[in-house]
Amino acid sequence: MYPQVGPYDHGMLDVGDGHSVYWMACGNPDGKPALYVHGGPGSGCGARSPGQFDPAVYRVVSFDQRNCGRSTPHASEPVIDLSTNTTDHLIRDMEQLREHLGIDKWLLFGVSWGSVLSLTYALRHPGRVSEMIVTAVATGRHCEVEWLIRGFGGLAPEAYERFLAGVPDPGEDISAAYHRLLMDPDPAVHRKAAENWCAWEDAIATVPPGRDVEHEPWEPRFQLAFARLVTHYFSNRCWLADDQLARNGHVLQGIPGVIVHGQLDLGALTGKPWVLHHAWQGSELVIVEHGTHAAGTAEAVMAATDRFAKAPVHSS
Repeated sequence: MYPQVGPYDHGMLDVGDGHSVYWMACGNPDGKPALYVHGGPGSGCGARSPGQFDPAVYRVVSFDQRNCGRSTPHASEPVIDLSTNTTDHLIRDMEQLREHLGIDKWLLFGVSWGSVLSLTYALRHPGRVSEMIVTAVATGRHCEVEWLIRGFGGLAPEAYERFLAGVPDPGEDISAAYHRLLMDPDPAVHRKAAENWCAWEDAIATVPPGRDVEHEPWEPRFQLAFARLVTHYFSNRCWLADDQLARNGHVLQGIPGVIVHGQLDLGALTGKPWVLHHAWQGSELVIVEHGTHAAGTAEAVMAATDRFAKAPVHSS
């Protein structure tokens, strides 16, 4: 990994609807522009540049998506309205940030949910994307959400039984049921729901699924915001048409891109890396042996960023 450097510039961008989005720029101010699009929804972008980019040659921009990280208002607040946090809003925020920073085109690096957001942005603003790298891939298909909240159950039955026990009626949409509990004003109710949801997130992130892994406890404020945002998006199927890539994949054809997939990323059993690769003509699919959803793919991503660093960015 390259050195993860702190920002040389940062700020809060007023994007409307009462939201201010935190952004930062790291690396070389005169370098090739790249945008890191974090996962979750709600994970936040962290305090330093992604280590997959050479800070000597890239101007790496990162931002906290609405209601998470350092952006305000925060989704953990006792009374929070998430109605102005949708995929369309986030795409507009990205475009407003690009204009604010005076960037003509940028490379997009999307991780997990960030890959959905990057792909959607590229479909709507292809002329603003020089290249794209996606890893821990998601494409926004409805079956991918269903797999995460139901399909995984057969791979981690004990953890799944505990997950289902957290909602009154496990026969309904689980993400919607959890979201209602997470938005309950009673702290005892929404904190317990956040713990249950994030315990399931832990269970499906392990190989094999459900294996107990020691890690730092979830920070309560982050945990609540993360669970609220994920269930907000999942219960609305990310406000995306189920077949948007199949219908519009031709738009990506002129954008050089690399899809990095961990061989042991069990969230990809719906076939999403291959669906994306076939829809996005000219893309490169890299399968990383022993890579998972969260680890093992950095070297392959760095190979792509190093290669793209040498490609000129042509103004539109």
